[in-house]
Amino acid sequence: MSILVVILLAVIVIVIAMRLHVSVGGAILAGGLTMWICVDRSPATLAASLMETLKASRTYDLIFSLYFVMCLESALRLSKTLDGMVAALNRLFSSARVTAAVMPAFLGLLPSMGGALFSAPIVAEGCRGMKIPAEVKASVNYWFRHVFEAGSPTIPGMILACAIAGVPLSDLVVHLLAFSLAFALIGWVVLLMPYKSEDQAAAPVESGHRMTEDILNVVLAVSPVVVNVVLMMLFDMSAAPAMGAAVAILVLTLAVLKRPVPLLKILTGSINWKLFLNVSCILYFISLLTLSGVLDQLVAELRAAPLPVPVIFALLSLLIGALTGMSQAFIAIVMPIAAGIATGSVHYAGLAMVFGLAGQMLTPVHLCFTISVNYFEASFSGVFRRIFLCTTLSLIFYAGYAWLLWA
Repeated sequence: MSILVVILLAVIVIVIAMRLHVSVGGAILAGGLTMWICVDRSPATLAASLMETLKASRTYDLIFSLYFVMCLESALRLSKTLDGMVAALNRLFSSARVTAAVMPAFLGLLPSMGGALFSAPIVAEGCRGMKIPAEVKASVNYWFRHVFEAGSPTIPGMILACAIAGVPLSDLVVHLLAFSLAFALIGWVVLLMPYKSEDQAAAPVESGHRMTEDILNVVLAVSPVVVNVVLMMLFDMSAAPAMGAAVAILVLTLAVLKRPVPLLKILTGSINWKLFLNVSCILYFISLLTLSGVLDQLVAELRAAPLPVPVIFALLSLLIGALTGMSQAFIAIVMPIAAGIATGSVHYAGLAMVFGLAGQMLTPVHLCFTISVNYFEASFSGVFRRIFLCTTLSLIFYAGYAWLLWA
């Protein structure tokens, strides 16, 4: 049986399992077992893959980094810093369109916050009184929510991708920075620029004290992300200790500013066993993919194809992103292939992230898409047309950018 057929069968099993509300980790593991049955069927391979997963340092670095991301979200929420930031942006910006774009983007840095459903009311509030169609509001909420999906060290998918591909997180962040900026700019030009005449000025700041408080809330909310990036990129720290240090600094700063947060509640409330189990299943799937020989066979098949390997790999990433609709799912499938083609290659890791994200943005399988359409009672086709245009322009930009870097 062709290895491409085996991969297709595995993807079908994963998609069906997810439709049946099986957890992401369980669905991915079901796909891995499907491939194992097709190409290996040796119990020794199952046992060896499990031991490799349990012994790998990346397993624990990944789990703890995700844990500290949730601690960060909890500290910002319990200290009312996030609420203060929303209010501050509404007062500080002279453009309601800016607030409508910035808040979904910022909340996208904290993936445990509740997704598009959390940012949708903020977009609705920012656009209140403006003659903007529901389809545009839904598109703004959906698009800007994912500005940093392929470029932030706080996104679980990015952390997982780098751990699998063997690429330093700081390298991939730098490589995808231009794409993230283009992603945001394209969204602004296509979705919000046409409504400049509808923009509303923010309410005036009431006093110098309020201005100081607003600035403080914004700085407190943004600084942990900045600290995390600095520690990883300048001091070459791995994801878990860098995020843990960012959380510790935030908690201490809040205490000094007399905004103490319940540390025990943050530490215990951020334990998400379901997430940790899903991540462990994904890492087990990756070990199984390698030890069963599936990865080697797939890489050989891609290299023998008539089209250039990067083109085939990009199209494969796009397809799997569309089929799964979730970053962790498509990353678990395509990133091991990237590592198999060229371990440590930031170019292949970048292709996987960008084209996988594009597929994810263009499918109703993606929960944020459905949430945005339903919340604003928008037309599915109207939202899809706008997202398709933005996604196409983003891919054209990245294709040219990647070609120049590769050349």
